[in-house]
Amino acid sequence: MKTLVLVFHPHLEKSQVNRKLMDAANETGDVTVVDEYAAYPDFRINVEHEQRLIETHDRIVLQFPFYWYSSPALLKQWEDDVIKAGWAYGGGRALEGKEFMLSVSTGSPADSYTREGSHVRTMDELLSPFETTFRHTHATYLKPFLIQGVATSTEEQIDEAVSKYPAALIG
Repeated sequence: MKTLVLVFHPHLEKSQVNRKLMDAANETGDVTVVDEYAAYPDFRINVEHEQRLIETHDRIVLQFPFYWYSSPALLKQWEDDVIKAGWAYGGGRALEGKEFMLSVSTGSPADSYTREGSHVRTMDELLSPFETTFRHTHATYLKPFLIQGVATSTEEQIDEAVSKYPAALIG
C-alpha cells in the first residue's frame, strides 16, 4: 500500500506537533509526504499534479492543525480545486477504492470535545464534513489519527503520540 501524506500547516516551523508528525511520516517506508503550504504559498494549486498524486497512492492522509473547528484555509482551497466533478464525482470516480484519513492536532484536550465539554461537540461531529465528502466520492473514510491537548502536553507526551503515527499511516 502506498500512502500519501498531505500536510496543511501554514506555520510548520512553529508547530509543536505537525513538524514531528511530518518527520515521522518521512521516515516511514512507502509514504510520500508533501508540505502543501511550501508547495503553494500563493494558493495556486496545480490541480493536475495533485490529482496524479492521489491516483498513484492507495491511502491519502490529510494532516492539519484544527483551527476554529475547521482546517487551515489552504486545505479548503485544495478540496475545492482538486476534488472536481467529472473526476471525483458527478461522472468521475477517481477516489473510488481510495482510503482517506485525517491526522488532526488540537490545542484543547480530548475531553473538551464532548457534549459536556467546552466545545459541546465531538470530534466526529466536527470532522463530519470530511467524512461526508469522502463517502460522497466513493472513497473509504478511515478513523482519524488525533493528537489532542497539544497546548498543555509535555514534549514527552507529544513524542509518545507521534511514535504511533507510522503504524497508523500504513495501517
